[in-house]
Amino acid sequence: MEDAHILVVDDDARLRSLLQRYLAGEGFRVTTADTAADARAKLRAINPDLMVLDVMMPGESGLDLTSALRRTLGHDLPVLLLTARGAPEDRIAGFEAGADDYLPKPFEPRELVLRIRAMLRRAPPPSPQAPTGPVQLGGLTFDRERAELRDANGPVRLTGGEAALLAVLAAKPNEALSREEIAETLGMDEAGERAIDVQITRLRRKVEADPREPRFLHTVRGRGYVLKPGA
Repeated sequence: MEDAHILVVDDDARLRSLLQRYLAGEGFRVTTADTAADARAKLRAINPDLMVLDVMMPGESGLDLTSALRRTLGHDLPVLLLTARGAPEDRIAGFEAGADDYLPKPFEPRELVLRIRAMLRRAPPPSPQAPTGPVQLGGLTFDRERAELRDANGPVRLTGGEAALLAVLAAKPNEALSREEIAETLGMDEAGERAIDVQITRLRRKVEADPREPRFLHTVRGRGYVLKPGA
C-alpha cells in the first residue's frame, strides 16, 4: 500500500509542496496538479490509485471535476476532497458529487495519511487499464506514461495539446474515436472539437513521413480518428 500512487490536486503551491513531501516520506508515489485541467492531463498519462482533490479552485472546481469523473467518464478512482468549508451541507455536496471521503482544512497530515490508507484498503481491485507501454510509430516512440514522443536523436517537441491528443489516441490504439469522444476526454467544449482537426494536422507533420498519405494517424470517414501503431 505504501507504494500507492497519489495524485494531489490543489491550487495552493505551498500546500501542494508540503503534501508531496509528506506523502512521499510516508512511502507513497506522488504526482501533483494545480488545476482541474492539469489533473485531467495527468490522468491521461498516469493511473493513480487515489486522488486528493481541493474543492475550491479557479475554473473547474473539485466538485465539478469529481462529478465529471463519475458521471461523464465513468472513472472509479477513489477521491478524497479537501476544503476549507466543513459544514454538513458542504460534505453532503461532496459525497453527492461522487467523493469517497471529505477532510476539512486545516487538517493534520497524519490524519490525511490514515484516511488515504483506509480508502485504499476499501478500494475494489483495479479495473483493466489502458495499455501503458511505448507505442512505436516507425522510427518514433511515444511514451504513454510521460506523453513524450522521441526519435533516435531525443525528444520530439510537442505542444501540450498535441501531446494530450496523441495520448488519448494511443490509449485506444486501432480504435476509431470521434471528435466528440476525444473532446470529452480532454475536457474540451465545442470550440475544442474544432481545434482537434488542427492538432491532427500538426501531429501528422511530426509523426508521418508524408502527412498527405498518413501511415499511423488515420481519418475514419464519418467517425473520427484512429492511431495505428507500427514499426
